[in-house]
Amino acid sequence: MPNFALPRTVRLTRTHKVSAALVATAGCAAALAFTAAPGNAATTTAADAPAVVKPVGANGLPLTAKDRADDGKQARAVASSVAVGLKVATAEKQDRAAEQPANRSIERKALVAPKTAPKAPKAPKATPKRYANNLDGWIRESLAIMKAKGIPGSYEGLHRNIMRESAGDPNAVNDWDINAINGVPSKGLLQVIQPTFDAYHVSGTPHKLTDPIANITAAANYAADRYGSIDNVNSAY
Repeated sequence: MPNFALPRTVRLTRTHKVSAALVATAGCAAALAFTAAPGNAATTTAADAPAVVKPVGANGLPLTAKDRADDGKQARAVASSVAVGLKVATAEKQDRAAEQPANRSIERKALVAPKTAPKAPKAPKATPKRYANNLDGWIRESLAIMKAKGIPGSYEGLHRNIMRESAGDPNAVNDWDINAINGVPSKGLLQVIQPTFDAYHVSGTPHKLTDPIANITAAANYAADRYGSIDNVNSAY
């Protein structure tokens, strides 16, 4: 019989096992890639690509360059109109927001504002008192002025001295005494000379020596300064 020698059993090491596992993994990946690829990938042509859709107008015809330009203008006009409308709406909203606090402030002021008290009717102007244009009226008017100016005197004192000096004649003139000789005659109801009248004239009365009121008040003012009051005069003074 022929003598056959059987090969010895080869012992697989750890390295051999790792190499075999890597080869098997690579083969599986290649098989999966081949299966996922479309069967007609190599035969796809430009005819199978999706067609480009061209825009058309309202009449169904393709849009020209002019149509597209007009559409762009219209779009810009619409956008501008919308922007303006938004600005106007925003401004109105801001105005209303600003008006509301002001209106509330006015309403609060109107609520708390005190009612104005009715004005009191103006007092009628005092009508100047009228006096009779005679000796009695002259004396009474002179007394009112003397009282306002703080000049003492009474009705009786004025009347008594007037009757002695001029008998009640406002135009009486003494042309014979020493004053007349010196060129300054005594004149008026209480026979006053011009220098004395000028020195003791009472403001508010006419600056005229023979005026009844001016003559009486100037004479009473002089008598008050020299004798204390016209009431203390009983003779020529």
